[in-house]
Amino acid sequence: MNTHKHARLTFLRRLEMVEDITKRGLSAAESAAAQGVSAVTARKWLGRYLAGGVEALADKSSRPSRSPRAIDPSVALAIIELRRKLFTQSRIATYLGVSKATVSRVLRRAGLSRFSDLAPVDAVQRYERDAPGDLLHIDIKKLGKFSDVGHRITGDYTKRTRGLGYEYLFVAVDDHARVAFTAMRPDERKDSAESFLREAVEYFAKLGVSVQRVLTDNGPAFHSFAFRGACHELGIKQKFTRAYRPQTNGKAERFIQSALREWAYGRVYATSEVRRAALPAWNHFYNWHRPHHGIGCQPPMSRIKRSRKNLLTLHI
Repeated sequence: MNTHKHARLTFLRRLEMVEDITKRGLSAAESAAAQGVSAVTARKWLGRYLAGGVEALADKSSRPSRSPRAIDPSVALAIIELRRKLFTQSRIATYLGVSKATVSRVLRRAGLSRFSDLAPVDAVQRYERDAPGDLLHIDIKKLGKFSDVGHRITGDYTKRTRGLGYEYLFVAVDDHARVAFTAMRPDERKDSAESFLREAVEYFAKLGVSVQRVLTDNGPAFHSFAFRGACHELGIKQKFTRAYRPQTNGKAERFIQSALREWAYGRVYATSEVRRAALPAWNHFYNWHRPHHGIGCQPPMSRIKRSRKNLLTLHI
C-alpha cells in the first residue's frame, strides 16, 4: 500500500476507526474526531469496510476496478441502518432487493448478526468494601498434578503427564485490601473448605483483621453443613454469588488469574510438589511487595496498615 505523505489516515488508522464504530460502539462523529478527520470521511471508510471487508480499507487493492456483483457502500450503510431499527435479515433483503447472504455478510462484518448485538453494553460496576474484613472472597481452582515438565513449557503435547490426579488451590481475598491467603488441598470437598476457612480467618486475625462476611460460589462444599457451621461458629455471615454471574466474585477470580500466570505457569517446575512448595513465597510477594493496580499500584498490605492505623507494623 502506498500512502502519500500528507494522508491523515493510514491503513491501520482506518481499521481502528471502523472498529471503533463496529466493535466499540462509537458514533461516526466520535471515531472521526479521534482520528482528526470529518464524520463524512468516517462514514465513507465504514461503507467501504462493510461492502468489501478489511481489504477495502487499503489505498490500492488487487481487486478489479469494476465488480458488477459487489455491493455498493451506500447499500451496506442502509443495511446497518435498517438493522438498528430491528429489521430481520430476511426483511432487510426484501426491502433493499439484495440477497440474504449479502445482508448476512454485511451484518457479520459490522458485528450485528444477532439482535443481542444491538443491546447497549452494560457498564462495568466496581465496588469496594470500606474496611478490611468486611468481605472475604473465597474460590477454588483445580490444578493437574505432574511428575515432569509439562507441555505448557515444552510445547510437546505427546509427553503429557497422565493419571496423577488433581490438587486444589483455595484462595481467600480481602475485598478492601486485596490481601490474599492461599492453601493447597487434595480435594474440594466440605472438610477441605471448612479447614481452609478456619485457617484464613486465623491468618487475617494475625493481621488485626476480623472477618465479617465471606462470599463464595454455589459449590456443594460451600453449601455443606460443615462450612455453614464453621461460619456460624466464627460469627461470619455467608453470602453466595448470583447464579450464572461469576463476576460477583471477581476479585478472587482475578487473583487466580495472577496466581496462574505468575506462580503456577510462570516458572519451570520439575514436579507439582515443587510448584506447591513455591506457593507461600509467591503469596508473600503478592501481599507485601507486588504493586496492585486496583489500589493505586501499592502492595495490598499497605491498605491493612492504613486502615488499622498503628495496630500492625509492616516489614516490607
